[in-house]
Amino acid sequence: MKILHISGAKGWGGNEQQMMYILPELAKNEVENLVFGIEDSVLESQCAKKSISFIGVKDRKLNKPRNFSLLKNVIHDFRPDIIHLHTSDSLTFYVIAKILFGIKPKTVFSKKGMGTSSSFLSNLKYNFKGLSSIICVSNSVKRDLGKILNEKAKSKTVVVHDCVSLEILNLKSVLDLKETYKIDSELKVVGNIANHSNAKDLPTFINVVDEVVNNLNRKDIKFIQIGEFTKNTPELKQLVKDKGLEDAIIFTDKIENASSLVPQFDAFLMTSQREGGPTSVLEAMLLGTPVVSTQVGVVPDVIQDGKNGFIAPVKDFKQLAAKVLTLLDNESLKSEFVVKSKAIIQNDFNAENIAKQTKEEYLRVMKL
Repeated sequence: MKILHISGAKGWGGNEQQMMYILPELAKNEVENLVFGIEDSVLESQCAKKSISFIGVKDRKLNKPRNFSLLKNVIHDFRPDIIHLHTSDSLTFYVIAKILFGIKPKTVFSKKGMGTSSSFLSNLKYNFKGLSSIICVSNSVKRDLGKILNEKAKSKTVVVHDCVSLEILNLKSVLDLKETYKIDSELKVVGNIANHSNAKDLPTFINVVDEVVNNLNRKDIKFIQIGEFTKNTPELKQLVKDKGLEDAIIFTDKIENASSLVPQFDAFLMTSQREGGPTSVLEAMLLGTPVVSTQVGVVPDVIQDGKNGFIAPVKDFKQLAAKVLTLLDNESLKSEFVVKSKAIIQNDFNAENIAKQTKEEYLRVMKL
């Protein structure tokens, strides 16, 4: 089986990490993968590290005239059984290419998350009749996407969850957080891994810290936020300053292999307002760090509130803060969450199993 994967990703995030978890496992299941993506992107370099074939497009954008011709030639030479689209712009690119060239292979689109609004053109492409399957990474994505799909398109949706490779259990920490950032050994560490995008809602993360430190007067905790700085970063840092939290929060910027640092957290705190995954929550669960998260993406599929982790409504910083403290102050509860969460990820959300489910979906689509 040959699969042509198309991605317009320039940077690195959970979507791209999922590709790097799934594609090597697909290869073990007799799937030949070829990635069509942005030249000199992080995705290209990661594909090279894992010996995944990659064809790069120039101009840092898929929707350029010469890239449509390139795609046509790649399809002619590679002869894929399935085209798998991984980003929203790859779907736009495919729709135009399909109209121009009448592309033949059946096509699958992975929907990773939902934005706050959807434009008329977005609705058109999600309902495009040329798609054979829409893979949603969580039940919440399937539910939310279903609100803008017609009945025909809705019948094409299927849930294949995000996953984690068990290989991350062998990761070695790239640095010692307490030593690097001069954190007192007696302090507990609450961590978050997320780029500084609007979807990650880091103002709520800061509000949680404000509630814990300033309102509940807990000075025995240090909060660490790991993620790539963006245009939102200055505003976030100003909010920290305004609340007098400079000594309570550390923003590290991007750290390579950040998941290797998760075992150093006493708790993992995710405050996103929109998610497909997040992959970081699945990684934390596998790596033995208990999770407190907003109710987004795959979180309700993997965490039962109070059973193997804590969940709170989006933006409810007071409930998030209370649950973080409940967790940190109860070692037996932490241990219970860790054991149950690790088993859930190892049994149901590991890359090997999800790759098999993905291949099964490919085979189903090929029979349509």
